[in-house]
Amino acid sequence: MILQKKSLLLRQIKYRPTFLLIALLLPCVIWAQQTRFYVSIKGNDAFPGTLKKPFASLERARLAVREQIKKHPGDSMIVYIRGGIYSFKKSLRLDSLDAGHENAPVIYSAYPGEVVRFSGGISISPSKAVTVTDKKILQRIVPEARSHVLQIDLKILGITDFGVIQPKGFGRPYSPAAMEVFCNEEAMNIARWPNDSFVPIGKVLDPGSIPREGDYSHRGGRFSYDVQRPARWTRSNEIWISGFFRHGYADDAVRIAELDTLNKIITTAQETLYGFEGGKIFQRWFAFNLLEEIDRPGEYYIDKENGILFFYPASKLNSIQLSVLETPVIVLMNVSNVVIRNIIIECSRGIGVYIEKGKKNRIENCTIRNVGLVGVCIGKGVRPVGDLWDAGNGKPTSEMLGVLYGYMYENTVFNRDAGTDHVIRDCHIYNTGSGGISLGGGNRITLEKGNNQVLNCRIHDFNRIDRSYKAGVNIDGVGNLIRYCEIYNSPGSAILLHGNDHLIELNNIHHAVTDGDDMGAIYFGRDPSELGNQIKNNFFHHIGNEYGIIAAVYHDDGACGTEVTGNVFYKAGSRTILIGGGNDNIYRENIFIDCALPFHIDSRLTGWAKAMVEVNGIFKKRLTAVNFQQPPYSISYSHLPYYFDDSLGAPKRNFIENNVFVNVKKIHNGKAEWVHVGKNVITHADPGFIDSAAMNFGLKTSSVIFQQLPEFKTIPFEKIGVQIN
Repeated sequence: MILQKKSLLLRQIKYRPTFLLIALLLPCVIWAQQTRFYVSIKGNDAFPGTLKKPFASLERARLAVREQIKKHPGDSMIVYIRGGIYSFKKSLRLDSLDAGHENAPVIYSAYPGEVVRFSGGISISPSKAVTVTDKKILQRIVPEARSHVLQIDLKILGITDFGVIQPKGFGRPYSPAAMEVFCNEEAMNIARWPNDSFVPIGKVLDPGSIPREGDYSHRGGRFSYDVQRPARWTRSNEIWISGFFRHGYADDAVRIAELDTLNKIITTAQETLYGFEGGKIFQRWFAFNLLEEIDRPGEYYIDKENGILFFYPASKLNSIQLSVLETPVIVLMNVSNVVIRNIIIECSRGIGVYIEKGKKNRIENCTIRNVGLVGVCIGKGVRPVGDLWDAGNGKPTSEMLGVLYGYMYENTVFNRDAGTDHVIRDCHIYNTGSGGISLGGGNRITLEKGNNQVLNCRIHDFNRIDRSYKAGVNIDGVGNLIRYCEIYNSPGSAILLHGNDHLIELNNIHHAVTDGDDMGAIYFGRDPSELGNQIKNNFFHHIGNEYGIIAAVYHDDGACGTEVTGNVFYKAGSRTILIGGGNDNIYRENIFIDCALPFHIDSRLTGWAKAMVEVNGIFKKRLTAVNFQQPPYSISYSHLPYYFDDSLGAPKRNFIENNVFVNVKKIHNGKAEWVHVGKNVITHADPGFIDSAAMNFGLKTSSVIFQQLPEFKTIPFEKIGVQIN
């Protein structure tokens, strides 16, 4: 079409000299050619890469694009990929030689109307699955499941790389998943018990070594249990348990070293960051990696010793995939103006897409699912060095996450080399193992913005393996954006925030923090230099559980300088907003509906957390790291240079004003001097919602709120969440 238009234009120029002059003055983008290459699983790399004679591999197409860039720099290029599953034994890597131009990007796209899947796994024909006939195996399977469980001999198929199950959880590194199983494009679950609940930790006989308290002796914990089920597991040789073993925000997964079914005692092979404790409702566990517990559709177990997969298919068996690839499926390294469009990226043990440096790369309308780590990582991670918990001494490394967030705890101005102006748009990210997106970018010393963006994405069910502090989006650096997203179905946080001047707006965040205790749907804290963040026009609903202290927005341990405006909070946590001793947090023009306690405010920095603000405390270190008394911080945040001279530790300049509270008993539980409460509306009647029964909490133009609070701005409720294009 572009070439046809150009031909017509040239014919017009031939007879119109005046038009020629005008045309020559037009921007050169009009003259840009679009070169097209084609790839097909039925192609051949010896072909020229045309529609009728396509390439067979993405690598050959990449080389063709490079050749074209050399010949015709500035031309637009698109690689059309025909339908099918493309299995990756190594990452598809693009670098600076593969870059496009701002008005002429290099595009890798599914061919219109066809489904393209980039898989980091192996496909197995369902015909290879047979019923279990070994009587010894059948005796280990519960009677009601025996006729449903199938097996596949993987060794006969040449499959021997099963990966390694590794300890997971709070304070531990991101690590690739072991081999996982996906049937009919859905993630199966490694067999566990109980299926949908947990078992209380009994008497703790030994909490194990506790690295957080300086004990690095690597001694596992030892505790009792009071159930009969483990008596069935005596023939299993690699049993794991997962749960919240001490704190409700710190999940763990560790291997059982010894199972004493006579005395009902579990001894673990690994320690946890905080040790083991029992007695609280969230201190509980479940066991997994058990052949004996394949008792319902969707569960599997891999016998690594004999190379056999046992599984209980959920429905008619149409496809089977096993994850193999541990490196990212796609790597964009120091490349700019590349677009990945309309691709399904799946079945990997690691990261779906990794981006480092460069600018203006876009991941558009892609589905990223069934991967072991995050769907997208923008910016470097950190490789562990030495002891597992010694995150602060790690080494910044490309194409991994590792101990990134532990490293950032000690090195708060770490620049991830994430590049700028990258966009993840219109994507569906789900069934990931350890979070949805890691979004870095920007410079915390200079406050230069990254402007990396997550737009109009659905992100859900992103904690299949790591269950806490691996959020739907982990956002860090400076000046990045999350907008128009729906983030949901997570046992932990939806968004974890580090850094400055981020904007989180028009997102639908729901059914988050469904497990555990002492967490928030949006969580940040313990660094008073992380200022200028805005949480604006979002909808938080159905946050938390029945037993934990859960917040929709959690300003932990002195978090400061956040503006939270125009949000709707409905059934959003036991303490909807938790301000733990911070300053300059602004809450205006929000609506709170059926919230048990809208605001919890305390003065912890003058009490149990006082050490943080002392002369050699962590706050001094973190403020010094950003030169808080010098530009740009002293200019951008006018109160910050006087932090240690301004009623140190006491909450101040927190504002709650021009908000609406519906069906709440009281606004906050703090002292009057900790917060300024201005004019707000408190009512037990419908203030004029468009349709509260349908959870449409937009206000009618006739709402009494606009008379009672003349400055209250209309919340664009209809624009919250994923927008249909």
